[in-house]
Amino acid sequence: MLLDFGGTVDADGVHWAPRFFQAWRAAGGVVEWPEFEPLFAESDRRLARLPGIARLGFRATIDAQVEILRQLLPPAEITGVDAPRVAAHFHEAARAAVARNRPVLERLAGRYRLAVVSNFTGNLDRCLAELNLLDLFSVVVDSTVVGVTKPSPKIFTIALTQLGIPAQQSWMVGDNFAADVIPAAALGMRTCWIAPAERAVPAGAGALPTARIDRLEQLESVLAERRDRR
Repeated sequence: MLLDFGGTVDADGVHWAPRFFQAWRAAGGVVEWPEFEPLFAESDRRLARLPGIARLGFRATIDAQVEILRQLLPPAEITGVDAPRVAAHFHEAARAAVARNRPVLERLAGRYRLAVVSNFTGNLDRCLAELNLLDLFSVVVDSTVVGVTKPSPKIFTIALTQLGIPAQQSWMVGDNFAADVIPAAALGMRTCWIAPAERAVPAGAGALPTARIDRLEQLESVLAERRDRR
């Protein structure tokens, strides 16, 4: 079984960008989402190029991204923002989600071989270790490490090969419809889309996911139902 990390294991189907935006606004920011979103995307690119990024753990990565955002946003915007509060807000919410999801992942790891497949910055293993999750995954595929990013099907086949499992016998669980669901389904994998209930399937998405959930805890019921159908 393959799972995404950001937005899947550490949240209930919500990407990092809107979560950082909420943390920024909670810490005193007034920037609007249309301006924040492209700057956050640029902060992602700069974070991946940050010297020493491969040595950073989860909290240090968040701190680094907040600092990059401070450099990108207008001076008038960052004056009233408590940067440590931004990092703390994001970190605490992610840690709470991970704590809630770890028992689910423990039970899944007892039944399946798990792989995490993520577009990340070369330090995913360190982040998982800091979050006390690394031991649950047989395989960790970090896009920066392998040189391939989702939605390329190659990143999924790398994980499947390392697991020794054919696509038709595996699941991909992720929050990004375009990057997780569509390419995995094209390989013949069963897919589970984790997303808030109000989020619509993207227009022109083609095939629907095998299953849809809004919290990772619901995945066990989905898998049990599929087993009962056989």
